[in-house]
Amino acid sequence: MKSSYGSSSDDLHAFVNEIKREIQLSNINLDPYSFVSPSAYDTAWLSMIEEDINVDDNELKPMFQGCLDWIMCNQNAREGFWMNSTSYTTVADGRDEDGEEDMYILTSTLACVVALQKWNIGCFHLHKGTRYIERNTEMIIGKYINEEGSYPRWFVIKLTGILELAQKLGLHFVFSSRCIEMIKGMFYQRQEIIEREKLVDDCNYIPLLAYLEVLPSKLYVTNQEDIIVKSLDSMDGSLFQSPSATASAFMLTRNTKCLAYLQNLVQKCPNGVPQKYPLNEDLIKLSMVNLIESTGLGEFFGIEIEHVLEQVYRRYEEKDFERMPMSYLADQLHKDSLAFRMLRMHGRDVSPRSFCWFLNDQETRNHLERNIDCFLLVILSVYRATDLMFPGEHDLEEAREYTRNLLKKSRSINEKMIMHELSTPWIARLKHLDHRMWIEDKNSNVLSIEKASFLRLHSSYSDKLTHLAARNFEFQQAKYCRELEELTMWVKKWGLSDIGFGREKTTYCYFATVTSLPYEYAIKFGKLAAKSAILITVADDFFDEKGSFNDLEALTKAVLRWEGEELKSYGKIIFRALDDIVRETANTCRTHHKTDIIVHLRNIWGETFESWLREAEWSKKGHTASMEEYIRNGMISIAAHTIALSISCLMEPCFPQNKLKPGNYDSITTLLMIIPRLLNDLQSYQKEQEQGKINSVLLHLKNHPGLEIEDSIAHIEKILDIKRREFMEHVLVDGLSDLPKPCKEIHMSCCKVFEMFFNKKNRYDSDTEMLHDIKKALYDPINVYELSEIEPMPLMAHGDEFMILPLFLNSLPNILELKRKDGYGAMKTSMCLGKSYRVNKRVMASQLDDQHKPLKIVASQRKLVPMMQSIFAPCFY
Repeated sequence: MKSSYGSSSDDLHAFVNEIKREIQLSNINLDPYSFVSPSAYDTAWLSMIEEDINVDDNELKPMFQGCLDWIMCNQNAREGFWMNSTSYTTVADGRDEDGEEDMYILTSTLACVVALQKWNIGCFHLHKGTRYIERNTEMIIGKYINEEGSYPRWFVIKLTGILELAQKLGLHFVFSSRCIEMIKGMFYQRQEIIEREKLVDDCNYIPLLAYLEVLPSKLYVTNQEDIIVKSLDSMDGSLFQSPSATASAFMLTRNTKCLAYLQNLVQKCPNGVPQKYPLNEDLIKLSMVNLIESTGLGEFFGIEIEHVLEQVYRRYEEKDFERMPMSYLADQLHKDSLAFRMLRMHGRDVSPRSFCWFLNDQETRNHLERNIDCFLLVILSVYRATDLMFPGEHDLEEAREYTRNLLKKSRSINEKMIMHELSTPWIARLKHLDHRMWIEDKNSNVLSIEKASFLRLHSSYSDKLTHLAARNFEFQQAKYCRELEELTMWVKKWGLSDIGFGREKTTYCYFATVTSLPYEYAIKFGKLAAKSAILITVADDFFDEKGSFNDLEALTKAVLRWEGEELKSYGKIIFRALDDIVRETANTCRTHHKTDIIVHLRNIWGETFESWLREAEWSKKGHTASMEEYIRNGMISIAAHTIALSISCLMEPCFPQNKLKPGNYDSITTLLMIIPRLLNDLQSYQKEQEQGKINSVLLHLKNHPGLEIEDSIAHIEKILDIKRREFMEHVLVDGLSDLPKPCKEIHMSCCKVFEMFFNKKNRYDSDTEMLHDIKKALYDPINVYELSEIEPMPLMAHGDEFMILPLFLNSLPNILELKRKDGYGAMKTSMCLGKSYRVNKRVMASQLDDQHKPLKIVASQRKLVPMMQSIFAPCFY
């Protein structure tokens, strides 16, 4: 989607308002199904249902004319295919990852051309669709065969079944002999599936009968009524909540429950039906909100998001669920876990029991374990919900371990996302980079995995949001780059970049600060927070490496009395930069909130410098502190609170001043001080052991001589996990902390930075470890998918003349080859039959006779005329 807007803040907000008008998110409560992508495949099957079968052939007409109209209006005019959404995505580096999408487009296009052929309309649409099939079938089925030489189960069943139906209706294609051989192989593979599986199998989430519309009739024709009708859902009359399978079931049985289901479906979804119905409506709403927030657009849709969450929360009750079909339970678990995570993130009081009910439901667990890839999004949603764990929530512990093991077994095509979830916990991720990952993920709009492909949010909405998010991301990038340049000038002005020792971390500090904060906070206070982080790094290195004990003592005393005139060299540089930071922070607070906090800021910094001096003194004297003594000092020397409290004062005019006094910090601040200290110790104990220093891991080992180092690490990790949960509860639950909500968010952002720095290694001390993330966050343009809008085709009479070459197939076809020379004299092989337009409208795939007689192969004649290469040339291989 192209936009004429520029790159200023006003332009961005104008673009936001335009998108909000187009999307009308407030309507999601009135019509949630309009936010779900229609399925071309399923809509085609509904369009093939006859209104009344007790009439002559020439009087037959479709029961759902709107479905047929949808097909006529939703073909891609450029390429000729049909797909689920209103746009087709391609990525710059090729479509190797889009195999499942290509296969679904092929089967959807086949179903649509079959529907048009059945009703003898849309000749031009039919022609374009046929050409797409001829040009792309060989590439698709040749490119996406797996290592075992077979194809996905659903693709084999669908493609072979629709080709059989096309044969019966007299549809006309041209394929190469290589393509024909591959199709024959798929028929053999289907036969193996049929012999191996039952029509209805409790162990298989998507049994064979869910593909009724494309199954050979010999599988069920002898006991049709019992097999099909008894399999209908007792709640809604559907066949496995599949519109296409239910359409076929109705055409075979004319069952009134099926009819009621289909009529209700079309009434709810008049603009194309989804590939599953009914859907959990709260799941649709929450998924839309989740997409908005995850791509960084929450700030623009705050009112709409709160409205949706409030409605969901009112219905969010803990209760026992009555036994229902597994597809309902899967959607329920997906919705419950997503609601738990989003409601808890927004401060609502919710219990893990609201979605951990599945742990005590053995049938649900069995289905999850047997069908991991089908339920991958459900499993992933449960796993993500366990990120927000409070103390004593043992159900969440069990759910996390259970779903983590299932995710490790997954053979998902989205392996990158799974690995990211398992390797990088949520608390170690930075907002800005998370937003980029969601914007670039072509599957960020997926609701669930159905019998053939992803069920997605409607692309007319998700694409607009994605492009708005990309614009917003790049706008933020530009702003951050300008601020980084200003910060670099500040560092040079105060001599910190040329100080000659320690770590130069200007870019690291700015990157970590602004990418962890919400943009509104980052742009106001991110640079100031980065200055504090840079100064802490330089001063810490001065105490650890460069300064003599006398220099360190002099600097600490100067900070305590806030008088640095007598300082020299490095100490003077550090103090002058520190004084500038404190003055800027205090002046900003005085300007915005009419509050003077300069004394509090000086005391916090003085406490921090004292802790560094104490550690230097311990090292000089060889003093081994007790664990209590070490932690009490170490939680100050890590200096997380020094940054968090300085910025928190600027967030809220009502920040409690007594919570700025050393020794009287809020409980959430105390937890913030402990967690980074333990994180640092876990990654630095080897280095500090070599330097003769102490930390919590080494102290625990020293106090317990019988233990190995791994035991001490496990002990500290256990303490860290407990403190994380306490911290999470204090951030997300009202009443446990006296700090305002924005100040809690600052504490959370600060904690996430340290979690990122020390996630499995010490990334902060590395010169290269974070460079890739920094480039993605601040410099690299975002990689979004190009969109090709659908252009409705003009209606044409079916009788318009043009050449179409047919291919007839039976279940194991006998293929005769046609030899010809191409324009370069090379011998080519293809297969074709004579053209025919006679169609029996009553023919359906389920009525095919499986014992077709061998077909006679006849070549259609075409007069050769000298001309430029036709766009239809790819039909011949």
